[in-house]
Amino acid sequence: MATPEPRITRAADASAWSPPLPEASGFDHLVVETPGLQTHVATIGEGEPVVLLHGFPQHWWQWRAIAPVIAARGYRVICPDLRGAGWTVADDPRIERETRLRDVLALFDVLQLEPAHLVSHDMGVITAMQLTYEHPERVRTAVQLSVPPGFMKFSPKLLPAFQHLPPFIWHRPGASLRGTFSDRYVARPMSEATVEAHLAPMRRPDIDAAVRPLTRGMVLPEAMRMSRGVYRRRRLTVPTLVVFGRRDHPWAEQLGNVCRNPERYADRIEFAYVDNAAHFITDDAPTEVAALTLNWFAQAA
Repeated sequence: MATPEPRITRAADASAWSPPLPEASGFDHLVVETPGLQTHVATIGEGEPVVLLHGFPQHWWQWRAIAPVIAARGYRVICPDLRGAGWTVADDPRIERETRLRDVLALFDVLQLEPAHLVSHDMGVITAMQLTYEHPERVRTAVQLSVPPGFMKFSPKLLPAFQHLPPFIWHRPGASLRGTFSDRYVARPMSEATVEAHLAPMRRPDIDAAVRPLTRGMVLPEAMRMSRGVYRRRRLTVPTLVVFGRRDHPWAEQLGNVCRNPERYADRIEFAYVDNAAHFITDDAPTEVAALTLNWFAQAA
């Protein structure tokens, strides 16, 4: 049987989706169809492509306050819902270490995004990191938020940073993920409406069921590779900016210790910190994130 040709279809307005898309002005919504996957993509602006890869348990709407600022500076900003999140639909529920990487590469091909600037947060950084190491020619610059570079060395002092993982590894269908947005992970308390908007797709059984595969199939295997020093034996050639909130504990205190001598592992990498921000830095400090991102594009491209 012939493989269907990838194609782009323009989606209906936000109210036609189920559940309805959260409100965010200025975005166009597309469905990119590739074999086995219908990816919802929110886009805004025209110019050089910038791809924003969301974290967990979030989706395209994470970038609602950042993407328009980047677009206003002359960029075409693409915010996909990655497999297992948002309004993207996958035929196969299995997720392996590089499944999302293959999805993003297919998206790059269909939307003709090469090379693109790449901005990622949390779980999205895993896919972004894979892309920068495996296909550096497709990435112009990279900004990664709230996750250390792949060449970091693990330390026992970092163990508190992973206490959120067991509920994801053993996630039960229908179990609430509201605790993910607790005061431990945000510097500014999120409103109930904001939390609901982030978690709305979890009402879809297939998205709820993806929590375990994402954690077990992608996050843990990649974390094991990092702990074994796989990326310390490779070289990062894409100019990369790593950004953390000062209140993202224990990372903010330990990053310098676990990422010593970065020039040994990367051609160009810099670290930046944002005051009054924690793990969910795009909600805590969208203005600062947008400014750092645009400045990095200008410096490093």
